Amino acid sequence: MTPGKLLIGATPLGQPSDASARLVAALADADIVAAEDTRRIRVLAQALGVTPAGRILSFFDQNEASRVPGLVEEITAGATVLVVSDAGMPLINDPGYRLVAACVEAGVPISCLPGPSAVTTALAVSGLASDRFCFEGFAPRKQAARMTWLRSLAGELRTCVFFESPRRLADTLRDAVEVLGPQRRVVVCRELTKTHEEIKRGTLAELADWAADGVLGEITVVLAGATPTADLPTLVAEVEELVDAGARVKDACAEVIAAHPGAPSRRELYDAVLRARD
Repeated sequence: MTPGKLLIGATPLGQPSDASARLVAALADADIVAAEDTRRIRVLAQALGVTPAGRILSFFDQNEASRVPGLVEEITAGATVLVVSDAGMPLINDPGYRLVAACVEAGVPISCLPGPSAVTTALAVSGLASDRFCFEGFAPRKQAARMTWLRSLAGELRTCVFFESPRRLADTLRDAVEVLGPQRRVVVCRELTKTHEEIKRGTLAELADWAADGVLGEITVVLAGATPTADLPTLVAEVEELVDAGARVKDACAEVIAAHPGAPSRRELYDAVLRARD
């Protein structure tokens, strides 16, 4: 028996005309459309003038694990399954990972129908460095967890992209000012590609003030990477000063790294100190 295939389809963020021709064809032909929101995919199909030939199946965070075995069985038996999220690329903070992993394990064909993604769209319009970046999903809901997460970004040199609820945006930006400093550059993208799209650029302090009165819509945040505050030879010299005062090398490295956001890792600094002593 010839197995079917799994298709991962990117859907428009807002404008139906952003849908690819391959997505339109897949919506029309797939045996099963596994959709994060069945209502929204029917609305999209109608806007695209497509009548799905197969059945539309709900496929969201809470039922993904239970749906996977049946979908893999259908694909193995010859069905073409199209996975779509509400908007953008599935798996990117959306359902789909478990199904893809199971299909890889089962050895069935997997193809991606590339298209819109809020992550790369926001990065492209941000005006911040895009040669190296990281994606952090949604910022933590609780303040204690959020502060810990922000501290982990203090020395991150790459541009960081993350999602946030409009209800929590002001709190997150205010916490970021406290942890990362008021001058770190940030861009808030609201309602990307939609009629009321808005791109706000500025410092964390400026955008925290802007968001304080409330913000609506889908939010993607792009945060500039940390700027190294000292070069490696300077950091090595600071370590040696602490060692001369009685500190252990490892402890001195940890103290110097903590004092310089954007500095290299503790291991890199430790190795540089040892090399400088040779």
